[in-house]
Amino acid sequence: MKRLFKLLFLFVSFLFLEIVFKIAVFKSVFSLSLINIVLFTLFLSLLCFLISSIFGKKLNAFLYRFILLFAGLFYALQECVFNLFGIFFSFSLFGAAGQTLEFGSDIINVIIKNIVWIILFLLPFILSFVFGKSINQDRMKGKKILLVLLTTLISFGLFFGSLFINKNAEYSPYKLYFNYHDITLSVEKLGVLDTLNLDIVKTVTHFEENIEIINYSSGQELPPESTKYAFNNLDINFEELQNKGNATQKNMAQYFAAEPGTLQNEYTGYFKDKNLILFMAESFNEITVSEELTPTLYKLTHSGFVFNNFYTPTISSTIGGEFQELTGLYAASGFVTPWKNGNNAFPMGIARLFKEAGYSTFAYHDHSYTFQNRNKYLKALGFDNFKGCFNGLEKNMNCRQWPESDIEMIDVTFDDYADSENPFMVFYATVSGHGDYSFGGHAIASKNKEYVKDLPYSEKVKVYLAANIELDRALKDLIDKLEEIDKLDDTVIALVGDHYPYFLNVDEVNEVSTYKKDSVVEINHSNFIFWNSQMDTIEISKVGSQIDVLPTIYNAFGLPYDSRLIIGKDILSTEPGLAMFGNRSWVSDYGTYFASTGNFVPKEGVEVDEDYVKKTNYKVSNRINMSKLILTEDYYRKALGD
Repeated sequence: MKRLFKLLFLFVSFLFLEIVFKIAVFKSVFSLSLINIVLFTLFLSLLCFLISSIFGKKLNAFLYRFILLFAGLFYALQECVFNLFGIFFSFSLFGAAGQTLEFGSDIINVIIKNIVWIILFLLPFILSFVFGKSINQDRMKGKKILLVLLTTLISFGLFFGSLFINKNAEYSPYKLYFNYHDITLSVEKLGVLDTLNLDIVKTVTHFEENIEIINYSSGQELPPESTKYAFNNLDINFEELQNKGNATQKNMAQYFAAEPGTLQNEYTGYFKDKNLILFMAESFNEITVSEELTPTLYKLTHSGFVFNNFYTPTISSTIGGEFQELTGLYAASGFVTPWKNGNNAFPMGIARLFKEAGYSTFAYHDHSYTFQNRNKYLKALGFDNFKGCFNGLEKNMNCRQWPESDIEMIDVTFDDYADSENPFMVFYATVSGHGDYSFGGHAIASKNKEYVKDLPYSEKVKVYLAANIELDRALKDLIDKLEEIDKLDDTVIALVGDHYPYFLNVDEVNEVSTYKKDSVVEINHSNFIFWNSQMDTIEISKVGSQIDVLPTIYNAFGLPYDSRLIIGKDILSTEPGLAMFGNRSWVSDYGTYFASTGNFVPKEGVEVDEDYVKKTNYKVSNRINMSKLILTEDYYRKALGD
């Protein structure tokens, strides 16, 4: 009986950890594939029982408790990483470890705030000592080992067989095992420990998703504008590329050859030869836009191009958001290392294309210039004079407070480009809006506390809003300076957030939101500022996201690029709108799809073909897959050269 208790304790413990995790993170357990999780837990319990029963008593006891401790700590790690960065830990994100280590105080705060959940995750380990006398840790011998081994193999067979139940359903357990590598969706549907197993295997084996070739030229009706406008494509011989490189690269060439690209349109060259100042605004979200509190942000989001259905999907935290904005690619699993090393070729890099058009280019960040190797990947995009804290900015602004001031960054950098004889293109990565949101540990929020102290919100929300007042005033400062030197009319200001403020939970976000947001899709709804003082207000209803920013800028400035090789699409083009999220949920011009449940919610009054969701899921998977392979295969070098 004591051996049986040992096995049952493992089984119940693993199920307990999964249920607690689902409640802590998703507030529900209903996304789990119940049959698969129970059978996987049974198999894992038998395997761990076997491993901790074939040695001596002391070693068996150590292994048993180590397994429970490791499991508890790993669940706690996933829960804390999600609360800190809005993502789940993956081995493919090891390259982003610097982002975690950089904010040690935030790690301590998130541990303190989640201490109850952490204790619950460690409860099975603690109880293993309480019930120590009820657990038989003696060495198991002979026939009993063979019996347990046989039972373990049978349980694995049952689990493996369960993968084939409803295998053709979209994002079924079978497809998550054999077709996709998606950490978020796997955690939601398969559970934490099964996802850990998949992540290890797929990382070690360099798993690649299948490329679905869709022949768009067969039976596709192009819009009437196709006779009026050319495609935003370069002269690339994809047929020749299909005969070069490895098998993956050949398949990529076939995929891109089948892509038509996006058409030029009435906004092609709309901002030609104007200056561009582009922002990646830390944690910027539509909830911070207020006519009273942030009047400049309000002005910029309600004039110029007004994108009413824009999203900033939170994928891989800040580095993911910045990557998506600057490359037009989705931050798919595996992108971090090749992006951070700065060795990939980016012939269509934003600074490179603007320099080729005769612009002077500049890049700034008001935190450490080496953070996440920003100095390397910005150079790969063509920025050869990037300046941040501790390689220049610290001489003229306070780089020793946390976070640093966006206003100070504008003040000390404006003169660098103000007198440029050439048109200028400037990239600013801000930091003032960063969490954690407490007045005691946030210099910028503390500075602006008086403006939010009487607002009817919880303290964290007030801190977030106070922090973003700094961004608003930095933009006001910038606009005033441009006007003083008579360059405002010839300058375009573009701004997008890197992610929603994930230091706030969805309930805190909804304190300020004008409508109730869900925690998967609408929490990412935000603004894309694309503004010039002389233009009329133009409202755009099409769906867009961060990856669409780059091609939208390229088209509006009349820069030559290949729209087939940038996964995002010009929001001003006739290409249907599509925003993709971290768990493969998506929003299109026709509705919203929730991947974890398979539920599609059409927009009011909209009807779609019965295979619309299936086709769009293919498109989403292809775009995610291509984004990864462009990085891991250094494909721009293959297709376009250096």
